[in-house]
Amino acid sequence: MEHVPALDEDLKKTLGPATAKVLAEQLGLHTALDLLHHYPRRYAERGELTPLAELADQLDEHVTVVAQVADARILTFNGGRGRRLEVTITDGSGRLQLVFFGAGVHKPHKDLLPGTRAMFAGKVGMFNRKLQLSHPAYELLSADASDEDAATAFASRLIPIYPACAKLESWKITKCVDAVLPGVQETVDPLPPALREGRGLVPLTEALLKIHRPATKADIEDARQRLKWDEAFVLQVALARRRHADSQLPAVPRRPTPGGLLDSFDAKLPFTLTDGQLKVSAEIFDDLATSHPMHRLLQGEVGSGKTMVALRAMLAVVDSGGQAAMLAPTEVLAQQHHRSITEMMGELAEGGMLGGSDRGTKVVLLTGSMGVPARRRALLDLVTGEAGIVIGTHALIEDKVQFHDLGLVVVDEQHRFGVEQRDALRSKGKQPPHLLVMTATPIPRTVAMTVFGDLETSVLDQLPAGRSPIATHVVPAQDKPHFLARAWERVREEVENGHQAYVVCPRIGDGDDAAPGKKKAAAEADGDKRPPLAVLDIAEQLTRGPLAGISVEVLHGRMDPADKDDVMRRFAAGEVKVLVATTVIEVGVNVPNSTVMVIMDADRFGVSQLHQLRGRVGRGSAPGLCLLVSEMHEASPARARLAAVAATLDGFELSRIDLEQRREGDVLGQAQSGVRSSLRMLAVIEDEEVISEAREEATRVVAEDPELEGLPGLRTALEALLDTEREQYLEKG
Repeated sequence: MEHVPALDEDLKKTLGPATAKVLAEQLGLHTALDLLHHYPRRYAERGELTPLAELADQLDEHVTVVAQVADARILTFNGGRGRRLEVTITDGSGRLQLVFFGAGVHKPHKDLLPGTRAMFAGKVGMFNRKLQLSHPAYELLSADASDEDAATAFASRLIPIYPACAKLESWKITKCVDAVLPGVQETVDPLPPALREGRGLVPLTEALLKIHRPATKADIEDARQRLKWDEAFVLQVALARRRHADSQLPAVPRRPTPGGLLDSFDAKLPFTLTDGQLKVSAEIFDDLATSHPMHRLLQGEVGSGKTMVALRAMLAVVDSGGQAAMLAPTEVLAQQHHRSITEMMGELAEGGMLGGSDRGTKVVLLTGSMGVPARRRALLDLVTGEAGIVIGTHALIEDKVQFHDLGLVVVDEQHRFGVEQRDALRSKGKQPPHLLVMTATPIPRTVAMTVFGDLETSVLDQLPAGRSPIATHVVPAQDKPHFLARAWERVREEVENGHQAYVVCPRIGDGDDAAPGKKKAAAEADGDKRPPLAVLDIAEQLTRGPLAGISVEVLHGRMDPADKDDVMRRFAAGEVKVLVATTVIEVGVNVPNSTVMVIMDADRFGVSQLHQLRGRVGRGSAPGLCLLVSEMHEASPARARLAAVAATLDGFELSRIDLEQRREGDVLGQAQSGVRSSLRMLAVIEDEEVISEAREEATRVVAEDPELEGLPGLRTALEALLDTEREQYLEKG
């Protein structure tokens, strides 16, 4: 009897050690179940030719195409000693060249006769400005192919095209899937039967058979609908369980005291809070007043006033006798927050000090680079409760940091922190403190439901009065060098008008980021003529050239913290006119007099990052200008990305573009979670309805049965999809 592989069985037993090793190392597939969830990327039909025109977007990627041979010819070189076979394939709308060299030309020359149809797989390369596949693997699709089984298999079926790699082409993965497909009957269905039937979804066994071996396009659609629901639902159940567990934790309700610190602060504000700030503050104050911990995500555009909302929440907690801690990802940002908060609070930030308000509190800074006496003083102020507010970096998490009564943790720029770091800070409260997570990266609603699904979400989408518009332009340095010269003239004009400027570069320079060999290799792999531009080099060029006579300084992460703070202070005071920096200035840096930003090699930054950087200018009454300098060709995807940034200031629109361009899968942060993304079928942007409905169903299921005792299939799926590492990651994206 034929061996039917168990779903948790290592693929070595079924497929042999060599194939199993490639699947594990290249595609992260270890068991029969992993392979069953490795879905085809698309399907080719025997009568259909793959659009070769789409390959331009897939340079350096492994692709599979179905096409027909137009012509084939052997060419000689090196005086007749070398032989090269060039094959042109076509799909009627585009053509692609295949090349084979040396002894490897004989078999393809015999097989690939004009008119032959085949599947070809290889890495898309570029030679003489033409796309080509070098030494591609191929599988003939003609009815008279010598391998009758292969011909029969491909005769009438939709041909699954799998995500593949150099060592294992799509059709070999097809054969691997065939070997484990009999085991599909063992799969445990995670969806409660009532939910599945109520939504007209096919059983899981049927869905897996139809996704891998569809007879019709309707089969594929049935399978996709079902498998999307599995992914959305299991993920939302994990988040709903987390929300439920949090709601069972005790917390001290924190209510502001009438006539206390918050009222005193509000009374001295020189401006009116926006409607958005008041609405979000009300949501936060309602959460703080409950006896279980607040878990709220505050997302807002760059400059929408998130810090003001967070500060008012912190003051409300101090009013009630507690302490608040703000965790910032960098020292520059922690110092910036400390400076701006103490300035906003004035004498209210000098509680217990000469000249301080009797209603005030102390606001202390705690970073890793502080001197011993200052650090000791800050630690003492925290443990005695003298300091109501502390702003710091990872230094806040250390064991020796003790609080008198920690009531609120504010995490700035959420994505920069690991789960363990955040939990270490939360564990410093006598009871779990309230948690407010802030991000200036706008997150589409479905992503917020998927990545931050255990947090309630507040959105600040209204800019405070007085914020100026920012004009953004792409500067094509290669095609039009005079545009770059004009960019430096604009910087000089702004400085002469009393304003300041940022120049941002991807690298620090001076042999910093990688060994020279690595840098050269990376540059060559990218097809680049040079490594990314560097802060130290650009600063030197500007002081000698277009910005001679203007005070130019550098700022980057390798500088001594005291020097960094000194440069930022002098820039904020207007002594430094042009700051050449890395992305250390990306978040939180607030110098209202800065009106222009030039981003060098802008194509090397992501869409959201460019939007963040741009938000550093136009923060005062004068309009802002952002210039995106790039040497990329006008028709390149990188330039299209820059054009999108230049076309809109809407961060939510840009985050959608960013997500679509980065492709599905990394939205849940594979790099951060350390495991493969669980999203193989679900598209977070397109499948908003599925995600939204799955969240409602999951919340209902968990409310009725938090331990899922009556749903063993769902519990098994949860364990399989969300191993311990992923569970932790999902705690806060």
